[in-house]
Amino acid sequence: VLIAIGRDACTRNIGLEMIGVKINEKNGKVPVNDEEQTNVPYVYAIGDILDGKLELTPVAIQAGKLLARRLYGGSSTKCDYINVPTTVFTPLEYGSCGLAEERAIEEYGKQDLEVYHSLFWPLEWTVPGRDNNTCYAKIICSKHNNNRVIGFHVLGPNAGEVTQGFAAAIKCGLTKELLDETIGIHPTCAEVFTTMDITKSSGQDITQRGC
Repeated sequence: VLIAIGRDACTRNIGLEMIGVKINEKNGKVPVNDEEQTNVPYVYAIGDILDGKLELTPVAIQAGKLLARRLYGGSSTKCDYINVPTTVFTPLEYGSCGLAEERAIEEYGKQDLEVYHSLFWPLEWTVPGRDNNTCYAKIICSKHNNNRVIGFHVLGPNAGEVTQGFAAAIKCGLTKELLDETIGIHPTCAEVFTTMDITKSSGQDITQRGC
């Protein structure tokens, strides 16, 4: 049984109401704009306390650095809360970057999306004879934006390492065409992203029968 309960935002007893900073009464978190500014112009918030943002330490660190640079260094760079790579370190790891399919449909509309997916079989699993189709890979592409990858998902061994590398490519505007043009390293798990040709909309079988 996995229970992922997150963190509590302890904001109700630090005097925010005295200066008029609004919080979400349901969870105690603080709504901010895209520059981490609260409803009170001179008060900013970063990290796990933000309403609707990811509770991840590296996100808080990055947001804090960028906020300091905007306030005191003349920068205008804002924190990207969408293309954030993250991993669930369960025995079979799950990694993701960008949008979930459901969120992508909400933002882009189903007609604008092409979803490529595949089951795959890590080479190291051939010796113990594990099932061919336990691992899964999926990318979500925006058709009107040159098939840019807006969602990346992988379930398999070392998903954290795989996702971290692809996250940089996604930040650079990775497209399906660029993935297709990338030479895979055989036999790695990440190679599956360079050979994906079955779309979810096609309904074709994605089970694998060999290396």
